[in-house]
Amino acid sequence: MAEQTVRDIMTVDPVTVTPDMTVTEVAKLMVDKRVGALPVLEEGRLIGIVTEGDLIMQDVKLEFPTYMHLLDGYILYPPATARFESELKKAVAASVRDVMTPDPVTVEVDSSIEDAATLLVERDVSRLPVLDEGRLVGIVSKYDVVRSLVVTEE
Repeated sequence: MAEQTVRDIMTVDPVTVTPDMTVTEVAKLMVDKRVGALPVLEEGRLIGIVTEGDLIMQDVKLEFPTYMHLLDGYILYPPATARFESELKKAVAASVRDVMTPDPVTVEVDSSIEDAATLLVERDVSRLPVLDEGRLVGIVSKYDVVRSLVVTEE
């Protein structure tokens, strides 16, 4: 039997996003499609990947408003409130370009499953966009690699 390649185990034609989409749009798409990562394409070219972790770990740091304790009551310091609201709006409106991992690790469609597994482990990633002559044709995950081991054994 011929050695299996990434082509044999990848998810074909993965759902993709553009760098201009908002974080909210991408989060909804991930939930609707039940995927944990989406390749980012610009003019048909892979420029990044956005993962659940990217959405959760945005670099947008929110500073909560300052309160003053005065006569057994709390008063919200107004300039702090305005800054917090502005930062919150920016966090929600952040675009994919702001949170994606640029230039993701990729694998070629005809690479061996062993090569893909090695990349996944060495680069500490869960998924690899699959390219065929520079064009995105699929995505392969750690789950796909594990599944291929089970199928091979049967």
